[in-house]
Amino acid sequence: MDMNQYLSMFIDESNDHLQSLNESMMGLEANPEDLSIVQVIFRSAHTLKGMAATMGFEDLASLTHQMENVLDLVRNNKLRMQDFIFDTLFKSIDALESMVEDITGGGEGKADVSAIVTSLQAIVRGEVPAAAGGAAAEVTAAAAGNATDAQVFLDEFQYSVLEQSLQEGHQVLYVDVAIRKDCQLKAVRAYMVFDLLERSGEVVKSFPSVQDIEQEKFDYGFSLYYITQKDASEIQKMILNLSEIDTVTAVALDQESLRQMGQESVAATAEAPASAPAPEAAPAASNASPAASAHGKEESKAAPARAGGAPSPSRTIRVDIERLDVLMNLFSELLIDRVRLEQLASEVQNGDLTETVEHMGRVSGDLQNIVMKLRMVPVDTVFNRFPRMVRDLAKSLDKKVDLIVTGAETELDRTVIDEIGDPLVHLLRNAVDHGVESIADRVAAGKPETGTVHLRAFHSGNHVFIEIEEDGRGIYPKKILGSAVKKGAITQEQANAMSDDEAYQLLFAPGFSTAEVISDVSGRGVGLDVVKAKISSLGGNVTIYSTPGKGTNFSVQLPLTLSIIAAMLVRLGSEKYAIPLSSIVETGIVKQSQIRTIHGNRMLEFRGSHIPLVSLSKIFSIPDYDESTEEETEIVVVRKGERLVALAVQDFIGQNEIVIKNLGKYLPDVQGISGATILGDGQVALIIDPNAFIK
Repeated sequence: MDMNQYLSMFIDESNDHLQSLNESMMGLEANPEDLSIVQVIFRSAHTLKGMAATMGFEDLASLTHQMENVLDLVRNNKLRMQDFIFDTLFKSIDALESMVEDITGGGEGKADVSAIVTSLQAIVRGEVPAAAGGAAAEVTAAAAGNATDAQVFLDEFQYSVLEQSLQEGHQVLYVDVAIRKDCQLKAVRAYMVFDLLERSGEVVKSFPSVQDIEQEKFDYGFSLYYITQKDASEIQKMILNLSEIDTVTAVALDQESLRQMGQESVAATAEAPASAPAPEAAPAASNASPAASAHGKEESKAAPARAGGAPSPSRTIRVDIERLDVLMNLFSELLIDRVRLEQLASEVQNGDLTETVEHMGRVSGDLQNIVMKLRMVPVDTVFNRFPRMVRDLAKSLDKKVDLIVTGAETELDRTVIDEIGDPLVHLLRNAVDHGVESIADRVAAGKPETGTVHLRAFHSGNHVFIEIEEDGRGIYPKKILGSAVKKGAITQEQANAMSDDEAYQLLFAPGFSTAEVISDVSGRGVGLDVVKAKISSLGGNVTIYSTPGKGTNFSVQLPLTLSIIAAMLVRLGSEKYAIPLSSIVETGIVKQSQIRTIHGNRMLEFRGSHIPLVSLSKIFSIPDYDESTEEETEIVVVRKGERLVALAVQDFIGQNEIVIKNLGKYLPDVQGISGATILGDGQVALIIDPNAFIK
């Protein structure tokens, strides 16, 4: 059967499961005792393994199988989560992501994961730095052994035999044996171990079972309960004397440790069979670490069936994004024709035609809303990778950082979503590296050891705001200005005249940094010019708010969509231009006498302050219009952050919805122009980029 037809579905579902693994692992790290989270992680890993095996990606399936072995021990209370286990599982997820990425690029999902597999197998064998806890703790760790395919529990008869043997003065040992990986006949080697042990005692139970071991249904290791008169060290040496034996662990049990294991066996018997675990609730966001609370989700993506056992029918379908792009282009053509019909109807003045066009306008308006909603994607698709990134970064910097995410359900156009990820990554890395202080510095400043980074998104009008706020050291304007003067970016006189907000803007200058020590992670200002350029290219802007010693807030303003926007149409000579309404503060008419020249720049008094007046006819070289010859000039005041600029135009045509079209590869960078649109009369109008005129 040709599996290529299912490849895109496999990639999409694999990415969903990998994201679920990351989110659930972050939740488990905050609540290591919550086995319901382990169940969610196990199910995701198990499903991913099955899909990979079906598609023929053996390396991916093999690694997920090794993860399952560890997770199975954890969910059955045979292994306690520790930092080493968390780190190894996170590395496993990273490797799985690399494999899926390779498959997405047309590869076979191959990767060298031998080191990770070795660590996972060591965890299964109980070779993990464990906390002190007496013989019972040692037995629990040793019980993990290699018995990943069988239960490590004793039945009532076996438990009574071991208990009676202890009372009669015999040694009861728990023995874990690992055979070398290069052993060609591991079943024969296991038989030799059993034969040796039965000469000096009695094997009560082994796992895997003796039958499975004889059929080589085990992974180079097995464990057993053993009654003997010899000490644990003697038994260990005896087995190690056999060839091709890698490691042996023998732990002597006492009455207390045996009783504890007997209680675990009874509890396990009372539960549902392991082969069909009862569905457990996914971790609630309220119990989560910064990462889990970050997404504001009540349930995991892998939520189990509804109450009553019946699976909830799926009410969603996957649609290739290219189909949505085609749908958007078709609707764009429909919108252009609608505007053309409205214009013709107004000229013809026919009642039936006007009524039909108005009805078409209402229907196409509803259709537009649906098409736009189809393109809207929750910012969660970008935010969901940040908790893991912040966790790893904080750990590498030896800091404690909580990431709290709110508003992850806020929606943005897919085009914006695709572009905003990298700028946010850089701002977050800056916040953790240079914003949040070290533990010692925070304690000295009277702050909690754990720093807090807030990542929030929310709607405001036709914009979406994304804020990254930390409670770190803050930004000192004097330090910025001092660094800028030292580097020759500004003069001392200019520095003295600058406000705090103007000083913050220096951080966005190319190559500017206030860092005294170069960091391989980030630096205040290093690369922020790229962040600003990317956000500006999306029609947005970024603003900095900071309180020295208290923290910093980077606020990113973005348009809801880049496909269809409301715009003001203006005329310059014989040409028509469109200015996005989202950037317009107001329109007006000024007389030539109101225009001032300050330091060679034309300025206009506007609400108690002076703002620049930009002549679009001169910038665009309009041959048949020059506003300087007119007694009155119509202006459009546009905003970028806190800065305002007045654009001089000839006439206002009116407000309209326009479809943005790229200028194409032959006109990639035209100053002051962000695109073009086709008007109802078939004429092409250029779309003005107000950000280009505000410095």
